[in-house]
Amino acid sequence: MGKLIYSAITSVDGYIEDQSGNFDWAEPDEEVHAFVNDLDRSFGIHLYGRRMYETMAVWETEEHLEDRRLVSADFGDIWRAADKVVFSRTLKKVSTARTRIEPTFEPDVIRHLKSSAQTDLSIGGPDLAASAFRAGLIDECHLFLNPIAVGGGKRALPSQVRTRLALLDERRFGNGVVHLHYSVSN
Repeated sequence: MGKLIYSAITSVDGYIEDQSGNFDWAEPDEEVHAFVNDLDRSFGIHLYGRRMYETMAVWETEEHLEDRRLVSADFGDIWRAADKVVFSRTLKKVSTARTRIEPTFEPDVIRHLKSSAQTDLSIGGPDLAASAFRAGLIDECHLFLNPIAVGGGKRALPSQVRTRLALLDERRFGNGVVHLHYSVSN
């Protein structure tokens, strides 16, 4: 049985993007990117909402396939090797391999994926993750806090959801990013 793990790169005040929708401040340096790569190696399935899927789908484009920076090429290989499930009412077809669409968020679909998985599953995108938090499906959470306060925007964690977290691990990076790894108690 796989665990469902939510990861987010956030500002120190808890946002994945600022009020203008920008997240250029969140681009990981080589050290953080390599750590994320190692984390992502354990995921056999990525669950996405439409917007996060469209953001991540660039890892199958020519630009990213030709990126020769070792850490980026490694991430692209890891991402392309995993299955992807996109939860979307509006997306009619996908542009990446190993990807399927689920038209609605159904907790039982995720429960089935978890129970039949040989590896852990990741869930990306704060809106989809909020639904999974509300349904009590998230097992662990990885937050990468960037040393910037953006003052508002899209929250990494859902509002109006009370969730107990137990710290499992932490790590500080040279660029000021702090990684916090939590288990989630439902």
